[in-house]
Amino acid sequence: MSVDQGQILLPLARAAITRELGIAAATPAAAAAWLQQPGSAFVTLTRDGRLRGRNGSLIPVRPLREDVAANAVAAAFRDPRFPPLTAAELETTLIEVSVLSALESLAAGSEAAVLRQLRPGVDGLVFRYGHHRSTFLPDTWSQYADPGEFLAQLKYKAGLPPDFWDTGVELRRYTVDCWREPGI
Repeated sequence: MSVDQGQILLPLARAAITRELGIAAATPAAAAAWLQQPGSAFVTLTRDGRLRGRNGSLIPVRPLREDVAANAVAAAFRDPRFPPLTAAELETTLIEVSVLSALESLAAGSEAAVLRQLRPGVDGLVFRYGHHRSTFLPDTWSQYADPGEFLAQLKYKAGLPPDFWDTGVELRRYTVDCWREPGI
C-alpha cells in the first residue's frame, strides 16, 4: 500500500464517524479497485496522545472501504472501554488506520520456538486457545519490546495466565500498513 492510499483511508474513516454523529459529511470519492477488494483493518482513535477507541477486523470478509468505515464507527461508539465519542471531541480526535496483511500461521510446538519466530516491532500476533482469543497490533511492541513479555501479555489479554502454554495454542502473525493523521 502507498502513502496515497492513506490519503483516501483516513478521510474515509473520519467521514464515517462524522456521519454517525449526524453531521453532514461528504464521502471521499475514490473508485480505486483496491478499495473494493476484501480487506481487514483496525482504526485507532487518540485524544491528547491517549487511546480513545480501537476496533478492527482480522479476517477480510468485506471490501476494505466498508471495513475501514465500519471499524471507524465501532472505535468511536462501541469500544466498551470508553463512552461514545461526542461531536465536541471529534475535532481533537486523531485517527489512525492500519490495514492488515494476510494472517500467517506460526509453528507453535513450543513457546521457545514461537519466540524465535517473532519479529519485534514488525509482527502483530493473534493468540487462540479454545475460546480464549486476543491480538496485539505491531505498535504494541513499543510497550512490550521483549518477545517473551509481548507473548505473556497477549496470553493475559486472552484471559490466561502469562506463563500458560499448551500444544493446542494457535498463533498467527500479520504485518500492517499504517497511516496517521498529523499530530499523532
